[in-house]
This record gives sequence, structure tokens and C-alpha cells, in this order.
Amino acid sequence: MTATLVKETSPPPVGLADRARRLRRRGRIMAVLFVLPALLLLGALVVYPVLFSIGRSFFDASGTRFVGGENYTEMFRDPATLKAVRNTAVWVVVAPALLTGLGLILAVLVEKVRWATAFKLLLFMPMAVSFLAAGIVFRLAYDEDPDKGVLNAAVVSVHDAFTGTSAYPTARARDGQGLRAGADGSYRTSASVSPGDVVALGLVGVPPKDLPGGAVPAYAAAKKAASDELRGVVYLDFTPGGGGQQGKVDRRESGLPEMKVEAVRTGQTVASTTTAADGSFRFSGLEAGSYAVKLPASNFAAPYEGVSWLGPALVTPAIIGAYLWIWTGFAMVLIGAGLATLPRDALEAARMDGANEWQIFRRITVPLLAPVLTVVFVTLVINVMKVFDLVYIIAPGPVQEDATVLATQMWLVSFGGGNNQGLGSALGVLLLLLVVPAMLFNVRRFRRSQR
Repeated sequence: MTATLVKETSPPPVGLADRARRLRRRGRIMAVLFVLPALLLLGALVVYPVLFSIGRSFFDASGTRFVGGENYTEMFRDPATLKAVRNTAVWVVVAPALLTGLGLILAVLVEKVRWATAFKLLLFMPMAVSFLAAGIVFRLAYDEDPDKGVLNAAVVSVHDAFTGTSAYPTARARDGQGLRAGADGSYRTSASVSPGDVVALGLVGVPPKDLPGGAVPAYAAAKKAASDELRGVVYLDFTPGGGGQQGKVDRRESGLPEMKVEAVRTGQTVASTTTAADGSFRFSGLEAGSYAVKLPASNFAAPYEGVSWLGPALVTPAIIGAYLWIWTGFAMVLIGAGLATLPRDALEAARMDGANEWQIFRRITVPLLAPVLTVVFVTLVINVMKVFDLVYIIAPGPVQEDATVLATQMWLVSFGGGNNQGLGSALGVLLLLLVVPAMLFNVRRFRRSQR
């Protein structure tokens, strides 16, 4: 009887299934506890702002009156927003394609470089630079002043090496001193001259410090006796320290060398020459008759100032160039990692069959790298849609609207003077809707690659 009672009151043995169930439950609880901080941050920093922006997009600028889809309608009626959509489309089409192509080419070429690691590091270094710093650097590099902008300094140097530049861009003639201005910026004598005459052509507006180094006084040249030649002198009608007489060559007034001079008859140039160090010139062998002495407009042409990189026409391509400088290393490294996994036996077999490097690249390397290239391209598309820093920093104020993209337009409408957070929230929702499909595509590609 006692044995029977003891047997009935003892606890039932715990089965293996119950123990496993408890362990799984405990594991789930621990996993939730570990994930909970991340979920709270995700909800506070991502989910809540997204839901709040969606709700805010249905209210007016003050946030008190419900307007339904009016902000979305206004968004596509606003010319600035339409320009932002067009610019974003240009970014999405151009930047990822160029980056993927450059990354592919560089990844293939780097394999053949002896110092491949150093080369990769050099190209990847811009990724360590913040967009703010990169924007400031390129804003200076694109400066229109050749003394500040390195790109325009190079362009001006190349231009001047082939076409030359005017030595007297600020020179001009005094009114009533024997020269009259032409519509094209040239000057010619008011009165007719003939062989045997001596002509003194005085100009002003040239600082003495800007005179060519070899310039000498023009007084002696102006006093030369005339012959059957047409002679003259082009001089700076300004006496350092004051004094002198307008329209007369004084002893201390400098000649203007390297000035092009033409003899014109009945509207046609019959002879041309260049002034000497003292500003003198002469035309010999002219037929008898009346002529006009002309100083062509090329003598007074403004110096070439380079390209307006940040003007309305080029500001978007210029900013895309800065973006390429930053992200090319990223594309090259990712594609290079994919290139390292390619089966070498396929490449060697193609070489043994007589295929050249271009055929191997086009028919073997690129098809095998297609999954990697797709992931890089889609990742860059997502990144390009969110570009803000470079556009906001590089584009000057007057052309900000010409360079604006959806991200900058959203900020400008909401906080940059528009103060319409309802419309800005609608732009944010539009940007989210454009980014989500690319993100889902990328996630699906990653999951498929893991399988």
C-alpha cells in the first residue's frame, strides 16, 4: 500500500519533446531581447518618420488643414519639381551606367598592373572623403576664375597655347584724338592717310605695369622722317607721374609692341604688320592713294576665361563628374571581387582556342560578371536617387534650380525658404516610392545568390 501511494504522488518524468520546446521558447525570448533595441531604433528612426511623412503629405503647409492629394497634384504642376524629376532621371540614367562601365574597365585592367593593390587603394581613397569635403573641393576646382579653378586654368593654358591671347584687352582710344571705334571693337583713323605720312595712334587704358617687358619709349619712332612708306607708331598716351599733352607722343610715353596694324583701302585690308618694341610700324610698296590705318579688334579681345562649368548648361554634368570621382573606386572593388571568382580554366581555354583579349572580355568575362554588374548598377541607382550633398554644395545659388534633384528640392521646399512641409513630405514619399522597387530588386538578388 505504501509503495503504491509513493508511486502515485511522484512527478511524471519530463519528456524530450517538452524539454526541446522549452529550450526553443527560451531561445526565442533571448532572440527578441537581443533584437528589441535594434527594432526600437528602427521604428524610431525609420518606420515612424516614414509613416509621419506619409500622413503629413495630406495636410497643408501649416499642418492643420487636411487637403487630401492636393500636395501630390501641386507637386507635378510646379516647374521646379518637374525640373528636379528630369534632373533625377538624368542622374539615374547616366551616373550608374558610367560608374559600372568605368568600374568594369578598371577592374579588368588592374589585374594586369604590377602594383594592383596600391592602384586600387588610390582609386578607393575618395570614398573616405565626406561628400561635404568633396563638394567644397570640386566647387573650387570648377571655379570660373582661372586663377582659382584648376580646370579652367588648364583649359585656358591649352587654349592660349594654340590661339594666343590679346596683350591689350583694356586698351581704348581717346575720343576726338584721330581714332574712331568700329562696331566690331576695332579702331581706325578718322582721316585718310597716304604713303609718305607718319601716323601717331594713341591709346589709353593700359596700366604701365601691364606693358610687355620689351616695351620702350615711342618718342624717337614718332620723329622718324617719312619716305614713300606709310609709317606710324602706336603708343600709350599717358605720361607716368602726370604731364604731357594728349594726342602727342611725349618723351616718356611708351610704345605698344606686338600690336597688329592693317592698311585698309575701299574696305579691304591690303597690308598688315605688327608693331616693334617702340610701337613703330611701316607699310612699304603701297600704291598711291588714300588709306585708313586700322587696329583690328583682335588686339583688344578680352582674354579667354575658360568654360563656365557651373553655368546652367553644364552644372549637372559637372556634379556628376564629382560623383564619379568619389564612387568609381567602389564600383571597381566590387566588380574586382566578382572578377576574382571567375573560373580561370574558361579564360585559359578561350585563349588556347585563339580568342583575343577583346573577345574574351566581351563573350566570357562580361556574361559571367552579369550578376555582379547588376547588383552594382542597382545599388548605384538607389544611391543616386538620394544624392543631396554634392548638388547642394557645388551648385551656386543662381543655378541651384537648374541643378536641383528630388532630394534637394524636398529640402528647399520644406526648410530652404518654401516652409511647406506638406509639399516636402509629398516629395519625400515620391522619392521613397522610386527607391523601394530598386531596393526590393537588390534584396531579391542577394537572397537568390545566397541559395
